[in-house]
Amino acid sequence: MKSIGQFINFLLAMVMTGGMLVSLGIASAWFYLDSQLPDAEQLRDVRLQIPLRIYSAEGDMISEYGEKRREPLTREEIPDAMVKAILAVEDSNFYTHPGVDYKGLLRAAVSLIKTGRKKQGGSTITMQLARNFFLSPEKSYKRKFLEILLALRVERELEKDEILTLYLNKVYLGHRSYGITSAAHTYYNKELDELSLAEIAMIAGLPKAPSSNNPLTNPERALKRRNHVLKRMHTLEHISDAVYEAETAKPITASRYTPEIELGAAYIGEMVRAEMVERFGDAAYTGGYHVHTTVKTRLQRAANKALRTALDAYDMRHGYRGPETQIVGWQDANERARQLGRLLAVGNLLPVIVVDIPSEREIVVEHADGSRRTIGWQGLKWASPYVSVNRLGKEPKRAVDIVSLGDLVRIAYVENEKDKQGELRSYWRLAQIPKAQGALVSLDPHTGAVIALAGGYDFFHSKFNRVTQASRQPGSGFKGFIYSAALAAGFQPSSIINDAPVVIEDVTLDSGVWKPSNANRKFTGPTPLRQGLAFSKNLISIRLLRSISIDFALDHVTRFGFDKDKLPDGLALALGSAEVTPLMMARAYSVFANGGFLVNPFQIVRIEQEGVGTIYRAKPLRACEVCPADEQAPRTVSAENRYLIYSMMKDVINMGTGKDAKVLGRKDLAGKTGTTNDYKDAWFNGYNESLVAVAWVGLDNSLTLGRREFSGRAALPAWIDYMRVALDGVPETEPQQPEGIVHNGADFEDVTVEAIFNPEVLDVLDEKPQAEDDLF
Repeated sequence: MKSIGQFINFLLAMVMTGGMLVSLGIASAWFYLDSQLPDAEQLRDVRLQIPLRIYSAEGDMISEYGEKRREPLTREEIPDAMVKAILAVEDSNFYTHPGVDYKGLLRAAVSLIKTGRKKQGGSTITMQLARNFFLSPEKSYKRKFLEILLALRVERELEKDEILTLYLNKVYLGHRSYGITSAAHTYYNKELDELSLAEIAMIAGLPKAPSSNNPLTNPERALKRRNHVLKRMHTLEHISDAVYEAETAKPITASRYTPEIELGAAYIGEMVRAEMVERFGDAAYTGGYHVHTTVKTRLQRAANKALRTALDAYDMRHGYRGPETQIVGWQDANERARQLGRLLAVGNLLPVIVVDIPSEREIVVEHADGSRRTIGWQGLKWASPYVSVNRLGKEPKRAVDIVSLGDLVRIAYVENEKDKQGELRSYWRLAQIPKAQGALVSLDPHTGAVIALAGGYDFFHSKFNRVTQASRQPGSGFKGFIYSAALAAGFQPSSIINDAPVVIEDVTLDSGVWKPSNANRKFTGPTPLRQGLAFSKNLISIRLLRSISIDFALDHVTRFGFDKDKLPDGLALALGSAEVTPLMMARAYSVFANGGFLVNPFQIVRIEQEGVGTIYRAKPLRACEVCPADEQAPRTVSAENRYLIYSMMKDVINMGTGKDAKVLGRKDLAGKTGTTNDYKDAWFNGYNESLVAVAWVGLDNSLTLGRREFSGRAALPAWIDYMRVALDGVPETEPQQPEGIVHNGADFEDVTVEAIFNPEVLDVLDEKPQAEDDLF
């Protein structure tokens, strides 16, 4: 008996020792794993990931960036029906358990023993929250244990309602939607309090399997899951028999809704996105930033339309290049729908397939949704075939001369076009994606605020932003800066320069000489500077630059924001051989518009952060004569110089190469055309004291636009159309004449009056030279 007792004592000792070792092991593991968990303060500081949203000055949404779309709510804002629906299927004992459902974990363990396979199970809402916030998605015993430990810590540190609110704002619900508010917007385009009970149940059924139970990707399974949620709510007596039967009978009404982009300004949106990433790194996409820009909705829409209209007009002048493709099997409706479903509109150009040619002068086209439209001869007759940039083919007489059945083409709506009798008409026309590209940018010259920016025909067709990224030669648009340098050197608007042939040595040329000329090969002899600028006389600009010296001109031109090191060191500078962007030109012309101050372009007015408030507000230096020194932009050009150039550039519109702008009926407009060699670039840079706008048209590959595509034809129409809208309701203003400037009888502003008595000046005035096309 003694030996038996000793054995029992030994066995008990071993069991106790083993228990102590196991307990010690468990405790060690607990403390080891617990050390890997985030502390309580980190739990409270976790910020929800909210996308970057960008708005116009008026608050219209321009862009949204970020993979996760989340719109957080407080507990009080969450409908009671949503809480009951979620808890019914995800965690009905949420308000009674300590954060862990031990019975659920035991069931999962039993299932593991029986099947030998790990399954997701036994996770409370608190455990799901812990996993979603801090843990990896891997399925392992260690992660499950960490999940349990973290859930217990969360329950110790946070109130139940706080846990539930975090979960409902955090949980992934499919299609980039995180949180119940985002899901309501994505699937129903509704606020939470506008959802029906069936719609609430549909969203409540998503957390378990947001892809396979999704109403968009798997509607049959989604319907079963929704009805299961309603069944659980009924079982828990949250809804009555009648409500249960009515809601389960409802069909699926979910559809894919994306955030409504209220303003087409994707180029400016991308500029802001890049600036935000530069400021905040990748946190820009998730930090809940709302960026309010300088862009004005009405003017941005005008810029988009003006640029597209000008590019469409250019494209039509150069003929129809044929269909985008010929659809094989176009007779099959499903094939037509499939082919069209792959394509998006480009600008306002819609993709369609030609399905019938019912008469000689009309065609029938089909849209992606199967609807059809007839295009009459009015919308077809323009389409002479493109042969080359300078040549059209034979004018079409019949629809079959233009299209064939099965052609995939584009169409556009022409609204309120004036016919030859002055009557307004609207119709659909055959169209094509323009081969040329363009840019239009508009600034507030007093602050540098970008108020409209179109970097191309359509951002989603070409993301290259020609306003900021296209370095092109400005042609005669650069002459204003050379003339300003000449005034600074002592010349006056009435100073006479000989418009005559010139030969300049140039060892870089095979001939050893450069023989520049005016575009029309004509010369007017001694000519005042005013007329030289108005009629864009190349030879006057060259002689002027040679007179003041290239070094003096380069130093002066930097006053307009140009980098001296990037400007050509030669007489070709007078003809605009530098490479600049439209935004650089707009900034430079702002100096002429605002009285002589150099402002910095900017596009962000303020940045707000969700839950924080305004974290940044722009404080641009302003063009102002009397204001605090820390608010004033630097004066880089004298008031007298600016005034004289403004006056001279008004004559570009009054009688020179920009005279088509007189259609706007204003007397306060000034500007300069610019066309580069071989018609590769067409510009119009114009302004008044309220607004600067620059329009550019060209080909991205720098090939020619074609003969006679001068700036007045290719770019000026876009500027006119934009300014017609932008200046609507803006009163005319004339620049204030500085002291020391006098008017002489020849209608030239000047510092002296002696030139008025020069008979040569009067003779030149009487000649009234023909406006040059401003090619250099």
